[in-house]
Amino acid sequence: MASVPRRGVLKGLPLAAGAAIAGRATNAHATDVNAASPHATARATTGATFPQPATRTVRPRPRRLETRLTVGFTEQRVPGVGTVLTRTYDGSLPGPTLRVRPGDSLQITQVNALPPNTAPSHHDLGMNVPHGFNTFNLHLHGMHVDPTGEADNVFRSFEPAGTSRRTTTWRSVVDIPVNHPAGTFWYHPHHHGSTATHLLNGLTGVIIVEGDVDAVPEVAAAEDIVVCINELKVSDGKVPDLTSESVYDRIPSTFLVNGAVSPVLTIAPGEVQRWRVVNAGALTTLYLTLGGQKMHQIAYDGITFMKPAAVTAFQLPVGGRADLLVRGGEPGVYRLTAGGVRPPLMTLKVTGTPRTMSLPTRLPGRPTTLPEPTRRRSLIFRSYENVFPGDFTNAYRILGDGETPHADREAGRSDVEWGRFRPDYVNHRVRLGQVEEWTVTNDSRRHAHHPLHLHTNAFLVTAINNRPLATPVWRDTVGLPPHGSLTLRLRAEDFTGRAMVHCHQSQHEDEGMMQIVEYVR
Repeated sequence: MASVPRRGVLKGLPLAAGAAIAGRATNAHATDVNAASPHATARATTGATFPQPATRTVRPRPRRLETRLTVGFTEQRVPGVGTVLTRTYDGSLPGPTLRVRPGDSLQITQVNALPPNTAPSHHDLGMNVPHGFNTFNLHLHGMHVDPTGEADNVFRSFEPAGTSRRTTTWRSVVDIPVNHPAGTFWYHPHHHGSTATHLLNGLTGVIIVEGDVDAVPEVAAAEDIVVCINELKVSDGKVPDLTSESVYDRIPSTFLVNGAVSPVLTIAPGEVQRWRVVNAGALTTLYLTLGGQKMHQIAYDGITFMKPAAVTAFQLPVGGRADLLVRGGEPGVYRLTAGGVRPPLMTLKVTGTPRTMSLPTRLPGRPTTLPEPTRRRSLIFRSYENVFPGDFTNAYRILGDGETPHADREAGRSDVEWGRFRPDYVNHRVRLGQVEEWTVTNDSRRHAHHPLHLHTNAFLVTAINNRPLATPVWRDTVGLPPHGSLTLRLRAEDFTGRAMVHCHQSQHEDEGMMQIVEYVR
């Protein structure tokens, strides 16, 4: 990485205070319309509040959100961690929340203020060797939008400026369909080779699509709270780039909620809050519990349920989202924990004057059925240990139907390209409107943590380890069971073009565990 001047800590960063402050989240939204240069310090946090990212909303006429996002190095003061030099959107960790509605147009000017890339000298760069850490692009994770052109096109590369220029500017224009589901989504770079590094810097932000579920009276009455969980790898005051296979293995993860370590949120007994929980990390699946308290889940991955589901624990893979209704119980302190993650992600303090608020019994969810499939596919996620020389010794492959063929036929399966991502090879062609059934198997012995993510279209999970689910569930990101399989049904709709299916353990993705899906008519 090119040398970067150590900049002064951004003034007024609320994340510095958010970790230790108890208070009620605010519903105020910092509206940013046609801003030429959004301020990094503009956040919806004041005084004694639970930290919330700044929110940017649309113009009323026409329905359009025009905004600007600058990616650059900034120093963040994180209590308990120290000052961290990291790549951010507009100097904020996470970036601003973008709030839109179906039918809106999202128009983003993106500025690359990072220094030029410097190629590592210790190995020859290949497609599936992490590289280009100061190059990014834009992925709208989970959104059902056009994957081509200037929209959700992850084949684009937003390069840094050369030595004669300090920034470069790129534009994304995304038209949100009028039938887009209301829910919680997120955005992040998806440049192949640098995705893990960017996510572990905290280069992420939440997208909220408003709609039918927000009009349900019990949901509308609940305070709307973003819980964006970032996973950082901090060493010597910065997040290092992924320059070898094990560089992140030696660094413990630091988990932040809205940029703070273990912030405190208050709720009154009987009060209902809506939490939009986003696992915006890169490596770790979160097994979430709230001190044994019951939570009422109303959506997974931005797809609303038909009715709330009472849970005391649930799994949130890398990239996954869950919308929850949380009702304050007996006064006390309850901690949101994530398995072996320490300290707790956040603390819920139940205190104050009791309130009487209800939970909905019905929701405007998507039916959990699809017709019988007319085509079936089998995919196998498999990692291979110590097969290559150099700094990246492992091979992460997707095999089975549509696997990337050998580039060198004589080499056969010793060819390094076999089963790994190739940008010029379409692995699957999926016809719009046709129902397919995929069986996806996790066949890795080690490094078997493989969250499956499909771009552009959600899918219906119908079985795990060949056991049908009593109630299938819509997802766009789901963890593959270790040494097991899941079965899903897919009906691609509306958009043609090339998109991705891949492992969202992002280091695996950067090293080749990704395929191209082309949606065709």
